[in-house]
Amino acid sequence: MKISSNFDAGSIEIVSMESFDDIQLRIPHDNAADFAQWFYFRLQGAAYQACTLRFLNAGECAYPEGWTNYQLMASYDRINWFRVPAQYDGQVMTVEHVPLANSLYYAYFEPYSHEQHLNLLGQAQGSGLCQIHDLGFTVQGRDINLLTIGHEVESDLKIWITARQHPGETMAEWFVEGFLNRLLDPLDATSRALLDKATFYVVPNMNPDGSILGNLRTNAAGANLNREWLEPSAEKSPEVQLVRNKMLETGVDLFLDIHGDESLPYVFVAGTEGVPSYTDTIRQLEEKFKHYLMVANPDFQDEVGYEKDAPGSANLSLATNWVGENFKCLAFTLEMPFKDNANLPDDDYGWNGQRSLRMGEAVLTPIYAVINELR
Repeated sequence: MKISSNFDAGSIEIVSMESFDDIQLRIPHDNAADFAQWFYFRLQGAAYQACTLRFLNAGECAYPEGWTNYQLMASYDRINWFRVPAQYDGQVMTVEHVPLANSLYYAYFEPYSHEQHLNLLGQAQGSGLCQIHDLGFTVQGRDINLLTIGHEVESDLKIWITARQHPGETMAEWFVEGFLNRLLDPLDATSRALLDKATFYVVPNMNPDGSILGNLRTNAAGANLNREWLEPSAEKSPEVQLVRNKMLETGVDLFLDIHGDESLPYVFVAGTEGVPSYTDTIRQLEEKFKHYLMVANPDFQDEVGYEKDAPGSANLSLATNWVGENFKCLAFTLEMPFKDNANLPDDDYGWNGQRSLRMGEAVLTPIYAVINELR
């Protein structure tokens, strides 16, 4: 029996593995911060054995409530992922599972590898409708690429989408893949109509360093990028600084920042009601956007979500709040679950990459619904 995690986004700490029925593990912290929640590892040599895996520090992780009613994701080929039941007693998460082959992967959520990311860039560029621009480097010297789709003329509306500021929230890049698949489909009437009026700026992965390192929330310097938008720095958060500078150059008429929530088993959005410049016009746009997203994809709902900020109390270091305040535009954080979606549960797969992808496809509908009211 062997457990390994020395691969892209791999993360686990082995405490003891003397027998199949007593495999003891710990979930590691981010490389330069105290957040611990993401895990991804390979178990070998345990085919048809009754395995018991115990995650000893589950109760000490960043979001311990995330383990309640949670099921692990598992795959034999890293293409098809399924759910494995888990029990959580307030401190230890226990998984009992019989692998059906000698090589099996377990992960906190369905991974989105750096190779997939690079393939996504290539496929988008290959459509003939998308240009790739290099904004600069991450802390560890990886590229921050921006996908630009549209005519890039001054009269166009400017629509920005960012994903994976928190690298462990891999559902965000699955969302972007679905969004791009539909936006770049020349036979999709909604996409064609949108590209007649808007240029889209898409950053599929804001945090490639953290993604490869197997971090949950931070970059290689230990910065939580979604708390850096007020005062980013080249040393600590170049990823935000580069994207923010480009936004100031192009302008923003609509902004979506795509995330995953560890605890809430729902798809929902958070708006900018707490920023000083919030207006009734923005509120009406928010309501219209949410209505059409519910129509486009019933996985989305608007009853459960984050508590709304009081007027003027928004934290402007968050991307959505900073963009909404500085550009006086419609801006949302869109959250998807790590667990199943309680709004439309699926016992076999829970929330997964494909459902995230479908949500990305669906979001073009509410964008089209509000496109004529953004300026």
